[in-house]
Amino acid sequence: MYIPAVIDLVLVLIFCAIGRRSHDETGALAGLATTAWPFLIGAVVGWAASWALYRDKFDAFLLLPTGIIVWVSTVAIGMVLRAISGQGTAFSFVVVATTVLALFLLGWRALARVVSARKN
Repeated sequence: MYIPAVIDLVLVLIFCAIGRRSHDETGALAGLATTAWPFLIGAVVGWAASWALYRDKFDAFLLLPTGIIVWVSTVAIGMVLRAISGQGTAFSFVVVATTVLALFLLGWRALARVVSARKN
């Protein structure tokens, strides 16, 4: 269970780092932390919700429900926390974040499923 959670959190950090880099923002670590914390909290809440809802059948590698819950939570809670903390939530940013985080958080699970199916 820990490896998939770490993968998700690292991918959220990569998303935030790419975003900061594309806007030439300064303040490497402090800036990354400021950008990332809302999304990291969202991902952790998504993980907790997925585990709580599907405890008996929980599988961190599943696209549905785990991947979808983590992705939606990461984006939704991340955007709410960004708004509350005075960070930007422009429509274009919401679209980009939703798309990229879907690719990241769902994509690795889909790839893992394909690789696992080929092994079996």
